Amino acid sequence: MKSIFKKWSTRHPIDHSGTPTTNPEPIKASLQQNIEKVKSVFGNSSDIVVREIRIGDDRQLQAAILYTDGLIDLNALQNFILESLMLDIQKNDYGTKIFSAQNPLQFLKDSVLAVGDIQDVMDFDTLFTSLLSGKAIILVDGYPHSYAVGMFGGENRGVTEPSVETTVRGPRESFTENLRTNTSLIRRKIRNTNLWLESMKIGKITKTDVTIAYIKGIAQDNVVEEVRKRLNRIDLDAVLESGYIEEMIQDESYSPFPTIFNTERPDVLAAGLLEGRVAILVDGTPFVLMVPALFVQFFQSSEDYYQRADIASLLRFLRFFCFFIALAGPSLYIAITTVHQEMIPTQLLISLAAQREGIPFPAFVEALMMEVTFEILREASLRLPRAVGQAVSIVGTLVIGETAVHAGIVSAAMVIVVSLTGIASFVVPSFNLSISVRMIRFALMGMAASFGLYGFFVGIFWLVLHLCRLRSFGVPYMSPIGPVNVADLKDTVFRLPRWGLFSRPSSIVQKNLVRGRNPKPAKKGL
Repeated sequence: MKSIFKKWSTRHPIDHSGTPTTNPEPIKASLQQNIEKVKSVFGNSSDIVVREIRIGDDRQLQAAILYTDGLIDLNALQNFILESLMLDIQKNDYGTKIFSAQNPLQFLKDSVLAVGDIQDVMDFDTLFTSLLSGKAIILVDGYPHSYAVGMFGGENRGVTEPSVETTVRGPRESFTENLRTNTSLIRRKIRNTNLWLESMKIGKITKTDVTIAYIKGIAQDNVVEEVRKRLNRIDLDAVLESGYIEEMIQDESYSPFPTIFNTERPDVLAAGLLEGRVAILVDGTPFVLMVPALFVQFFQSSEDYYQRADIASLLRFLRFFCFFIALAGPSLYIAITTVHQEMIPTQLLISLAAQREGIPFPAFVEALMMEVTFEILREASLRLPRAVGQAVSIVGTLVIGETAVHAGIVSAAMVIVVSLTGIASFVVPSFNLSISVRMIRFALMGMAASFGLYGFFVGIFWLVLHLCRLRSFGVPYMSPIGPVNVADLKDTVFRLPRWGLFSRPSSIVQKNLVRGRNPKPAKKGL
């Protein structure tokens, strides 16, 4: 591990861009130069607002108000800054006093601005930090000096907790249907000037606001450019949800596996951006898209990084195991009981034969009926009101399963297999991947019923080949397992401790790979 770390840290030094330097660049006297500097550093991000105004009796003094939309209280900005500078100066005859004062900026601070939290800002590093912390910046032409005014407020956390990606430990906030609220939630997680937001409108009739978010210097430029191209190619009259865009820009249209990741949690999105991924936010939906997406990413939960590494690794291994059960459970049961009875121990075989006595259907038809019934109950529980849906799913499953066994339609062992399969599918964190498993399960059941274990393994081989062929925005879908990347295996089926996660996934990014140089904690006596 140490040799790998030394090799990577030598080839890819840590990039500290966007953080305060030892010699910060001072603010210039030219207002336009300061504005251009801010716009260029933030990449003309859509949430960085620049409001240019003129103050004084004859409007001779040029000034500008800079703020991050979504992080400040717009009403306070309007009442205590804009009105004070543009209206109160004329009402109180301050126009001539400003120009006659020895220090006009100090006069504005002492006599005009009706706010309490005002800090002097002399360099761009402090300006950027204040701007990303929810403060409004006041710049005046001709003065290499500015003020940071506390205007905290604006869009805060989501109204409700995550409804799909629930966790025991972690933030209790989720994205909302408001785009600016969502961008502010990201800004609160990543307070860095390299977080760039690009906006566009998609939909000839709806003109839906869509924002591309990425961290400049970490995300690959070719991936960002590919996202732009695919979004610009979309020709729809309406975009009402991120699913519209997902279906138009995905790499494989007919693959059962999702090649674009979606999340409703700001912490998951922030972690993805820090790994070099690109996010696509759509106004009107709380679900944000992330690319590139890897197969192992759909088994990861945000809680994996809030617990200790041993606990997270155990839970993640359990998810992979449940994925195999949900995918292959009924198929293996059908293949063994129908074609390969010699593989079953004698006592168990006698018990299964006694249960199937009087059952009029073969094992495949049994499993098909139970799986379809289970899917109907699951879909019904989702569409009914929440209070009624849970009761229907629980009571319906118990009543139908028990009645089917007593009626001699299915065996008790088949009910156990189907129930275990359904429960295992709920363990997979990603709802999209869970749906894919449910679709593929029926195909594997048919092949197992037709050719036994031979048909089952042929289906598994085809599935593995299909997964290895997939790509997500140019990145192999099975990375870092296929092709094998030893350095990236530290966060796949198992997760190394935090000090071992020293690099970003090299399959996604090729620059700024090193996260930090944290040594292994040493044991020291008190």
